[in-house]
Amino acid sequence: MDDFKAHVQYGDWEGTAAADASDQLDIHKYLHDKGLLQDNEFLLAVNLWAGETNHNKVDYVSVRAFIYEGENSFDKLELILDQLTGPIPVRSISLSLTLEEFVGMFKRFDVLLTWHGLNLTVRKYDVVKEVEPTK
Repeated sequence: MDDFKAHVQYGDWEGTAAADASDQLDIHKYLHDKGLLQDNEFLLAVNLWAGETNHNKVDYVSVRAFIYEGENSFDKLELILDQLTGPIPVRSISLSLTLEEFVGMFKRFDVLLTWHGLNLTVRKYDVVKEVEPTK
């Protein structure tokens, strides 16, 4: 049994991610066009995993979609999940996408990693000095 949280072998870094759906080809349309997402299903989560990196190059990414079967309305699904005890039953689909293809399915994509154990995702910060990149 798994959870809806990112995991890596050592977990040195942890954090959050956020994305805006694309106006063009988003992940829902991609799955629907491929016949992988039906009208009575809801895309709950998408997982991107990259590794093992080789000399600062990404050689391999894994993309998985987690789909709830039987309901496609957010409001109805929210009620179902609130009443559900135990794990959520999902269908997992592995997708053959490159890193560029996956990120390209979103209008904006943001990942923020923080050093593990410091609980920084609940904290605010002030930038006291901005350093421009060196060339």
